[in-house]
Amino acid sequence: MTTLLIKNAQILVTMDDHRREIPNGGLFIKDGFIEQVGPTDQLPDSADEIVDLSGHIVLPGLINTHHHFYQTLTRAVPAAQNANLFNWLKTLYPIWARMTPEDIRVSTQTALSELALSGCTTASDHLYLFPNGAKLDDEIEAAREIGLRLHASRGSMSLGESKGGLPPDSVVDSEEQILLDSERLIQRYHDPNPGSMLQIVLAPCSPFSVTTELMRESAVLARKHGVHLHTHLAETQDEEEFCLQRFGHRPVAYMQSVDWVGNDVWFAHSVHVAEDEIPILAEKGCGVAHCPSSNMRLASGIAPIMGYLKAGIKVGLGVDGSASNDGSHLLNEARQAMLLARLGAGLKGASLSSTGSEILTARQALELATRGGAAVLGRTDIGSLEPGKCADFISIDLNQLEYAGALHDPVAAVIFCQPLKVDHNYVHGKAVVKNRELVALDIQSHIQKHNQASLRLLKG
Repeated sequence: MTTLLIKNAQILVTMDDHRREIPNGGLFIKDGFIEQVGPTDQLPDSADEIVDLSGHIVLPGLINTHHHFYQTLTRAVPAAQNANLFNWLKTLYPIWARMTPEDIRVSTQTALSELALSGCTTASDHLYLFPNGAKLDDEIEAAREIGLRLHASRGSMSLGESKGGLPPDSVVDSEEQILLDSERLIQRYHDPNPGSMLQIVLAPCSPFSVTTELMRESAVLARKHGVHLHTHLAETQDEEEFCLQRFGHRPVAYMQSVDWVGNDVWFAHSVHVAEDEIPILAEKGCGVAHCPSSNMRLASGIAPIMGYLKAGIKVGLGVDGSASNDGSHLLNEARQAMLLARLGAGLKGASLSSTGSEILTARQALELATRGGAAVLGRTDIGSLEPGKCADFISIDLNQLEYAGALHDPVAAVIFCQPLKVDHNYVHGKAVVKNRELVALDIQSHIQKHNQASLRLLKG
């Protein structure tokens, strides 16, 4: 048994059911799980490891519900800088087709390192193409070295251009091979237990890149094994038109037709969901991964997040792929979510002076990044700091220039003010980031390796 004591935090944000914010707060941790939460003077005064976080704000670890790690290799590609989603994809598919297993490993560690430094403790990734012998196993092995919790999505594409899909045939696989590999991965890696560091998700890529048969069969397989389902949905108007022409349905209705609505399903983006479709997602318990930076980058639109929240839909945050963001800073994504929701409200005539629920607050944005993300991923053991939950937490030193003048409300400040790197990041009671440095990775040598891989891919 190992114990860890976190003490003297200027303020500790629990995100528990009462949303307690504890001055001079702390945590007492045993074997990776929180045993006590409260003011420091009410906690044990000894432990195997003691960390004094005087002057820091302590928060639950942030949870990323949608990403494409491999896209760190293709950031700011000139030909894709000013393209909408479909043209952006067509530009990048041939480049991604050159990736190797080592490229998957390198990009995974780049993305997870960025996420860890920005406060993320649990990340869901969506890997949906496997060229040149690459496998999801490559990502899983690389992720273990960084130390974040991982929900690894076995993505897939089966509908190539020759069959009316968007991706070139060179990057799609057969449905039989996809389903066999999906079952293999579940049986080998999926851990549904409390404190799980790795879960497998089945994630056919999108309505325009997979067949109806694969959508249905993936849902059957996922429910056979009790794993979650994930896909892109209603991201752009182009997708809506594709679904109407090919399936005779708008995206949400198409999901209903293939049995892809339920509390084990979450959708990335969900920008173009009609008002009368929101109750469908709410009633069935579906979740949404909101990706504000990517939606702005690709001019996809503004997702109706306030409508989702009012309806009781589970909403988390996603940084999305690093070729459509082009970064993996999850705390910044929470800030972007707040700002974009306010812009959307303003365009509808709402006033920032209003006290009504149409304005997303800083604390609500932080809740999306913590409790919201946990709910979307189907996790009850993360997302808040309370007894019995995993010891996943981050801290930020408030004595920094960016927070000067904002300490009357440090909780709001971490969202309103310039997002920074976290000082500490602990996952299951183990340090992943200490003093703003990664514990497990020599970042400078890794950057060189990553840049070499990226340049090779772009040169062809």
